[in-house]
Amino acid sequence: MRHGKKVNHLGRTDSHRKAMLANMASSLIQHKRITTTLAKAKALRGYVEPLLTKSKNDTTHSRRTVFSYLQDKDTVNILFREVAEKIANRPGGYTRIVKLENRLGDNAEMAIIELVDYNTVYGKDAEAKTEKKSTRRRGGASKAKAAAPAAEKAAAPVAAEETVETAPVAEAAPAVEETAPAAEETPSTEAPAADDKEENAEKGE
Repeated sequence: MRHGKKVNHLGRTDSHRKAMLANMASSLIQHKRITTTLAKAKALRGYVEPLLTKSKNDTTHSRRTVFSYLQDKDTVNILFREVAEKIANRPGGYTRIVKLENRLGDNAEMAIIELVDYNTVYGKDAEAKTEKKSTRRRGGASKAKAAAPAAEKAAAPVAAEETVETAPVAEAAPAVEETAPAAEETPSTEAPAADDKEENAEKGE
């Protein structure tokens, strides 16, 4: 029985298993995604993630430690230069395992293991979700902005009506001024008539 034994030897000797995992880890770091069986993917995840964490501290000691596992200088350079920058702000969980259909030959469970930060599909979905959330949060502000132009449009006809109402009043004022001289002219016509009566009275005397 296998009580308390969590290591999957994958049907290989210890040296064979370590060499296989080192090669798979190098392929994952170089290509950012590999397809393998589900059991190997799970074993590789526990093997490569401590190395990814180690790469965040770019020192000679860290490079030598990682090289002792991978045994590949080019892979170590890619890990410390490119991958370390991508995963700098991620506190663990650097890999993702996605199950596939079973293999046709032996019906083995297949899976894809990939570096999370290099998957552009999931990254776009995350950005789209954040944008939707941001638009929902700004909904109140957008409604207020939309209400402001509506209020301005409603105020504009009122101002136009006021101008239309005041325009006839302005025209009526000159009409009053025109009638005022007419009233002044009537006394002038009556005044000569009074003068004529006085003259006739004097002549009569």
